[in-house]
Amino acid sequence: MRILVVDDEPDLCEILCFNLESEGFETERAYSAEAALSLIGQGQRFDLILLDIMMERLSGYDMARQLRSDGDSTPIIFLTAMGTEDNQLQGFAVGADDYITKPFSFPTVLARIRAVLKRASNEPAQSTTDLVRQGAVEIDLLHKAVTISGQPVALTRKEYHILALLAQHPGEHFSREQIIDKVWDDDTYVSDRSVDVHIARLRKKLGCYSDSIVNHSGFGYTFVPSN
Repeated sequence: MRILVVDDEPDLCEILCFNLESEGFETERAYSAEAALSLIGQGQRFDLILLDIMMERLSGYDMARQLRSDGDSTPIIFLTAMGTEDNQLQGFAVGADDYITKPFSFPTVLARIRAVLKRASNEPAQSTTDLVRQGAVEIDLLHKAVTISGQPVALTRKEYHILALLAQHPGEHFSREQIIDKVWDDDTYVSDRSVDVHIARLRKKLGCYSDSIVNHSGFGYTFVPSN
């Protein structure tokens, strides 16, 4: 397993890489988001990215947003001193798989890395069929890809799984708690508001089909196919 550590503090990068290598991981380090994107652009592939947020010029948020818009689904864990709930919600909104605040202990980081890697490698297809079609929205469960009227839609992992969950059960109400239970790991704290943020961003990406995801007050979210 290869992990890319992105942080503008060289000493922190060295400590993290040393400890990760002691646990059997291969590591690469980058001291800026630009350097990290360059490595990825050169064809280097990673199983997970540990990413700081506050860096000069391009922030960790910007890097994550760019990767997701490019269709890169490499798991991302933000590792940052920015610890407010709004910071965390923004992190998840741009595509993070987990969010750890500084200061941290390495055993905690290691446990969260393993949980994210396990989740990424064992994501089951949610249906025995490979394709789910709801109007112009088509979900390829085998390749975890979404198209609208034949045009690809770039979704984060969480956005994809929320859409797949709802679209496979049209007309069925899913509460925020049910969505959290089915999309997030048990060991990850997720607030109801985070679900709303993910769905708001998903709706935006669905464009003129955003109304397919309906919020029924007191019941939760429902997928209603558009003709």
